[in-house]
Amino acid sequence: MTTKQRPKHLNLVKIRFPITAIASILHRLSGAMMFFMTPFLIYYFALSLQTPPGFAAAVNWINSGLMRLVMVVLLWSLIHHLLMGIRFLLVDFDIGIELSRARASAIGVTITALLVTLWMVKGLFV
Repeated sequence: MTTKQRPKHLNLVKIRFPITAIASILHRLSGAMMFFMTPFLIYYFALSLQTPPGFAAAVNWINSGLMRLVMVVLLWSLIHHLLMGIRFLLVDFDIGIELSRARASAIGVTITALLVTLWMVKGLFV
């Protein structure tokens, strides 16, 4: 009986993932980002509704450069997660499961999410 040699070290940096895998990983990351940022967003939303100084503090927090970047990333994650979720629902109904269509839809979702995010934030940094 011959035993197959298993790799001793799996270098994930050298592995070339297909676009469908990258899109799926981004879907999971976007969901995790939204999940972990929700308590902070709820806190600052509640702070903005409590008192006028709380509103001013929340506005100052949102207007900081780092938080603007975080909000853009969260907006991208929401858009990407929504579009990939629709793509996964279509795949569940056996729509677009052929390899060429799966690749095209993964590329389309990734590019569309970036373009919609850029379109929505074009006035944010003016």
